[in-house]
Amino acid sequence: MKLLEIIIERKANSLNRPFTYYYDGEQEVAIGTRVKVNFNNAIVLGYIVKVETSDLPLIELENKLGFHLSPVIEVIDSEPLLNPELQNLAAVLSKRYLTPLISFVQAMLPPSLKPALSSLKAPKIAFEKHIERLNKPITTKLTSQQEAILNELSLKKSLPVKQIKSKSAINTLLKHGYIRFFDVEINRLKIDDEVEYKEKKLTLDQKNAINSVIETDKVVTLLEGVTGSGKTEVYLQLTKHFLNGGKNVIMLVPEIALTPMMVKLFVYRYGKDVAILHSELTAGEKYDEYRRIARGECRIVVGARSAVFAPLDNIGLIILDEEHVESYKQDALPFYHARDVAIIRATNIGAKVLLGSATPSLETRARAQKGVYNYVLMNKRINERALPLTTIVDMTKAANLSRASTIFSTTLLAALKEVIEKKEQAILLINRRGYSAYLTCRSCGHIFMCPSCGVALAYHKESHLLKCHHCSYTTTMPANCPKCGSSFLAKIGFGTERIIEEVEKLFPNVGVCRLDSDTKQSKRSLAKIVDSFQREEKQIMVGTQMVAKGHDFPNVTLVGVVLADIGLALPSYRSNERTFELLTQAVGRSGRAYKEGKAIIQTYNPHHYAITCGASQDYARFYKLEMAMRKVQQYPPFTYLIAVRFASINEESLIALTHKIAEWLMSLKLNETQVIGPLTPYIAYQKKKYHRFIVIKFHRDDKIKSELQKMLDNLMKYSDIDVQIDVDPYDY
Repeated sequence: MKLLEIIIERKANSLNRPFTYYYDGEQEVAIGTRVKVNFNNAIVLGYIVKVETSDLPLIELENKLGFHLSPVIEVIDSEPLLNPELQNLAAVLSKRYLTPLISFVQAMLPPSLKPALSSLKAPKIAFEKHIERLNKPITTKLTSQQEAILNELSLKKSLPVKQIKSKSAINTLLKHGYIRFFDVEINRLKIDDEVEYKEKKLTLDQKNAINSVIETDKVVTLLEGVTGSGKTEVYLQLTKHFLNGGKNVIMLVPEIALTPMMVKLFVYRYGKDVAILHSELTAGEKYDEYRRIARGECRIVVGARSAVFAPLDNIGLIILDEEHVESYKQDALPFYHARDVAIIRATNIGAKVLLGSATPSLETRARAQKGVYNYVLMNKRINERALPLTTIVDMTKAANLSRASTIFSTTLLAALKEVIEKKEQAILLINRRGYSAYLTCRSCGHIFMCPSCGVALAYHKESHLLKCHHCSYTTTMPANCPKCGSSFLAKIGFGTERIIEEVEKLFPNVGVCRLDSDTKQSKRSLAKIVDSFQREEKQIMVGTQMVAKGHDFPNVTLVGVVLADIGLALPSYRSNERTFELLTQAVGRSGRAYKEGKAIIQTYNPHHYAITCGASQDYARFYKLEMAMRKVQQYPPFTYLIAVRFASINEESLIALTHKIAEWLMSLKLNETQVIGPLTPYIAYQKKKYHRFIVIKFHRDDKIKSELQKMLDNLMKYSDIDVQIDVDPYDY
């Protein structure tokens, strides 16, 4: 009889421990496999974390243990889902992030393999029916179609049945024993690798960067390179070096759908050695790619955040392109950051990590400055191309406003006209999607709010809907105010849809496309839009922050930031950093080839250092000013943060409990630790629950995490309150 300790599929803190079951069947059971069990009168999947053998009868075993044992209903897997390295990594991350182990195990696996009941209905291996010729003499008269099929099979060994038009010819050949059917496993992911690529001559900066990564004895290297300095070629050349040395590579990008060229470059150069993992794949495609990686059929994995968990063996290098981008931080359980996971994983297995960015996060840059990370700077564009000439337009001055448009300044309008006349391209950035920011009643002032989140609903003209950009709640555009009945409804503010309308009104014969999350009608529509703009089928691209990330459009000579102030108003200690990064990246899309580039930034805060430094791409000055601000306020990288998040349907009990916990945390009087809150989040009511949180600032976590674990253990009795720990929260 086998005694199995399993963790069940539910991610509640109160269930973050193994439960013991017995198995007396004939199948082999191993750590890292799934089993179906009865848990609290419900059928669930469990994940085995320990296996023991016992010769005692069941009754004696139960008496010895002191509790009743339930049997395993079914063994799902014949071999472990995770290799030993990833099993260990999941355990390490669970402790680091104070998060249930099962949440990391599930994050590491595709839907078809997750320890969750839903995985049993997820896609499995896909097959395609083929035919092959048998070694049998021809004794019957064949038709020309039948002869053609046999002749082709003699040359190609086998053929997919779907390629043969005459099904009757196949059936006749089968009947006479000349051919046989068999199944061939297929990969459902089809990758477009049509990209022209010639290995580029490296600049001195690029050569130095490559040598520095190879020669350093430090695990992590920060590659800080201005936009257009050739970081991508450094990634490709380093990949080649590690592959030649017998090592494998993980290449992470912030959002895979926005950087199709990176995927194409790797696939074009390394072909079937490349696997792709990201959330835009179907469940079947993820399953196929995951199995290819686990079987050792590829040597490079290109993907977004979750690809850091790829089951790749013998890893030599993990690259994070645009390491500063916040999409590397998971915003739901488990709250991990791909950068930190990459460093932990690389440290454990003796690999290296390369962090690339034109605007490194302050935490990364500070560690590089202190010598914790190896640091490489590439401060020149390829072929010494100049940075775009950037103009900041003060929208508070009437002289800068245009009579032709309520959105575009005279400066931006003139620049757009010039670009259009020269048959060049322009990018317009407004970091707000939809048509208008909110809808209000002119008679009584009522603002249409999300019933789930309590935030203003944005109006989307294309679909004629009001949408919540936080929880995705939607409702039809009303004809009247629900409060006073008035039909005088005003659309306030503007987003990407409104910009498109304005451009089409001013330049009616110019091709315009839009790139934001609303354009993601299908999983590859974003890539299609980018490809279309790359081929110069459209002259102007309007979009949110998506347009600023990693694209290389040679004919773009103008970037216009329609309103640079949106990010500065957000309630976050990172608002300045985000604004600077976005402006720097956006400006860097202009003039990347041999044509001079321009950038025009419209703002109501023309003297704010995030805007002036972003306009001039002066990272050094921004870093100095923002670090001084962070030091005074004691924010990262000068401190660490942990956010303890609470949610409940009962607001009164939630408030009482969070105050009680805050008082307890303060009573601990931990050295150099500050407890802030309870605080009310920006969205205080979401998914029919009230939310509060407590923030802990500290310098060392040797005691605070153990105390928080005690808190989690004590809170198990509060079944009506959800508690989540967010280590290194990106916002508060």
